[in-house]
Amino acid sequence: MAFRVLIIGGTGQVGAAVVRALAAEPSCAEVVMVNRRAISLPADHRVRQVVLDTAAADLPSDVTELAQSMIAQGDPVFGACCVGVGQGSLKWSEEELKALEIGVVGGFARGCRAAGITRFALLSAVGSTPKSRIRYVRIMGLKEETVQAVGFQRLAIFRPGIIAGNVHTPSYVAWLGRLIPGRFGAIEQDDIGRAVVAEFIDGSAQSGVVYLENGAMRQRSRALVRP
Repeated sequence: MAFRVLIIGGTGQVGAAVVRALAAEPSCAEVVMVNRRAISLPADHRVRQVVLDTAAADLPSDVTELAQSMIAQGDPVFGACCVGVGQGSLKWSEEELKALEIGVVGGFARGCRAAGITRFALLSAVGSTPKSRIRYVRIMGLKEETVQAVGFQRLAIFRPGIIAGNVHTPSYVAWLGRLIPGRFGAIEQDDIGRAVVAEFIDGSAQSGVVYLENGAMRQRSRALVRP
């Protein structure tokens, strides 16, 4: 069955991997990127962008209107958020991080839900919890709580460890991460991208919140790869 995806954060490293994986999926009829500024797009008529002021108070209503126009095409529409500062978070204040990771992400999620989108994929980070003393991990946990409160029928939260193949991850860190087993080790960003696509094409997925860490993402990525 054909489907469409409305995504924010598609210009980032992981977000771009998700967009590439969606564009490689024949059943994906359209990918609409919500961007702060226009970028060069791949030569694929199924991928387009809409430039919105993501810091504006009317972001949720703008997203709702955009999502409704996609739903009107008749295919299921899913939401995806790959917003993230990553390594650059060290240079941001806590207020700036919250404005992006909770304010912008929460506004986008609410706009999607108000339009009638019931399935959503959220990029987070391993170990995220609002009770952590580590600022980044705590804010990621607050972001997860914010999106859960929106009330999607199905919410898939992706919690990668060290993201390999990412320009923000030093090569030696990615190499060391491959020596660490389990959820805190390394995962290729292309595996994350394919895992998101696998989540959307899974017609048997049950309602509720599901957390996907390195092992689950790799498994889904391998299942998606076709000979």
